[in-house]
Amino acid sequence: MKTFNLSILLSLALAVYCVPVPQFTDKDENFAKEYLYKFFNLTEESGPTVKRGGISPVSKKLAEMQRFFGLQITGTLDADTMAMMKKPRCGVPDTNIARYSTFGNNFKWQTNSLTYRIENYTPDMSVAEVDDSIEKALQVWAKVTPLRFTRIYSGTADIMISFGRYAHGDYYPFDGPDGTLAHAFAPGPNIGGDAHFDDDETFTFRSNTGYVLFMVAAHEFGHSLGLSHSDDPGALMYPFYSYRNPDTFVLPWDDVNGIQSLYGPNPETDPREPRPTYPTTPDACDSTMVLDAVATLRGELLFFKDSFFWRHYPQSSTPQQSLIINFWPNAPVSIDSAYESQLSDSVLLFKDRRVWAFRGYDLVQGYPKSISSFGLPKTVKKVSAALYDADKGKTLFFVDSNYYSYDEATKKMDEGFPKRVDETFSGLTSKVTAAFQYRGFAYIYSGPYMYEYSLRSGRMFRVLKNNYFLPCTNY
Repeated sequence: MKTFNLSILLSLALAVYCVPVPQFTDKDENFAKEYLYKFFNLTEESGPTVKRGGISPVSKKLAEMQRFFGLQITGTLDADTMAMMKKPRCGVPDTNIARYSTFGNNFKWQTNSLTYRIENYTPDMSVAEVDDSIEKALQVWAKVTPLRFTRIYSGTADIMISFGRYAHGDYYPFDGPDGTLAHAFAPGPNIGGDAHFDDDETFTFRSNTGYVLFMVAAHEFGHSLGLSHSDDPGALMYPFYSYRNPDTFVLPWDDVNGIQSLYGPNPETDPREPRPTYPTTPDACDSTMVLDAVATLRGELLFFKDSFFWRHYPQSSTPQQSLIINFWPNAPVSIDSAYESQLSDSVLLFKDRRVWAFRGYDLVQGYPKSISSFGLPKTVKKVSAALYDADKGKTLFFVDSNYYSYDEATKKMDEGFPKRVDETFSGLTSKVTAAFQYRGFAYIYSGPYMYEYSLRSGRMFRVLKNNYFLPCTNY
């Protein structure tokens, strides 16, 4: 039987800033080429090194990888691509440039009644916590399919679950702390369907200080049932580990589509009950989408929606989408507003009455703190948008139909505020939902529209759709 080494990944998206073009060593280039051999089907005929420029097989595979992960598509080895390659990752090739994908109809269970057995336990958690995590991870898939899981305590189950270190009996040794967290095998006889977890990792029941076993197991059981990886960054089957709260986790729509393509929907769903709502990943091609926030970051543009954001490089037409907490693990799951403070070289994220500041992806000491620390009245429940005026060193905080002006140098609110938004920005009478400054102009979002203003005169030049700077890539 063909087997697959499939792992959950640690996802701390590394921030790459405006720095000189990196100089890669022969070791780096050989590492990159081995990565492409393993995960993107690069052939031996591609040559001995990773070459920059030209349309070589290596360049094509680099572009394929960059497209899969939403990186800037250059076809050359750059800092972002190398950072992605060096992340701990899964052994299955990422050759399906699509949303959900499966191993094929030959790799699915021919029965809906499956058994599972927990062979041993991790010392990181109590037996009861492991049992609960495994059971709930399987129920993630049972809720949306006809599949039903029964635990057995002896003999061979369809899904054998174990914890092991390094070489553990399946010819796919683990690699110590971090790196590969777990792997599973596609449905089939013998080892098919089994899931193995690296006991050198720190597994937890609920804390995000380690790897939540429920999340790792739920992903692995997707493989045990026949799913391969998805390129949807919001999907459970995306190749990177993401912390989610097990108590509130709902299987995303991409994963529901994938598993139901193999087994169909849950026949026990009561038709009288409201149809379940499954989380979807925001689509940059949705012309009606209302962005939560927009900010700059050292030459990049960041667009926030729900628990996601896009990083857009001005020189690229392909924005990179990621979960907020994958980039900033200490950030809130979703935000109300954001801006870049050039004086403090940080990005500030606002949620309700609190603000977080990050330098790179590290939380600045002293944060999060109350938004009243900026001098905003305690009656303000949230900041709906923030706009940094680089020319004046001021940040405008929009609250309902008013705005406040904050001096970044003195760290005090300016006198004479709040003012009505339409006093300064002519024609803007609806609520401001996002704002940022770019190339000397202020761009203020209200619903699905964006208004271009001169910050000096307050004159409006154009009304644009909100995807003017966030390109749709589904052409």
